[in-house]
Amino acid sequence: MGVPRPERERGVYGISVAAELVGTGAQNLRLYEARGLLEPERTGGGTRRYSAEDLDRLRRIGDLLEAGLNLAGIGLVLDLEAQNTKLRAEKEEQQWLATASIPAS
Repeated sequence: MGVPRPERERGVYGISVAAELVGTGAQNLRLYEARGLLEPERTGGGTRRYSAEDLDRLRRIGDLLEAGLNLAGIGLVLDLEAQNTKLRAEKEEQQWLATASIPAS
């Protein structure tokens, strides 16, 4: 048995349910995957399973499409947002480490 994952990361929604929840078609989800915009979990038989995090990402893709971006532009935006999130976390960790240093005795 594998290590349990947080519920938001666990793929539980089939493609038709995921498409309905985010208000798009299943074919769009396949296209987004083909373009590398998301990577849903797969069952042993190859069936796509979407997580809550995947649904959030799909909603973000929809927002960016409504704003007029094409799929290539959306890929760049999503990559930059992920890099920004990582850098902010690193900065916060460095700040915490700087303030949590043990005083010399």
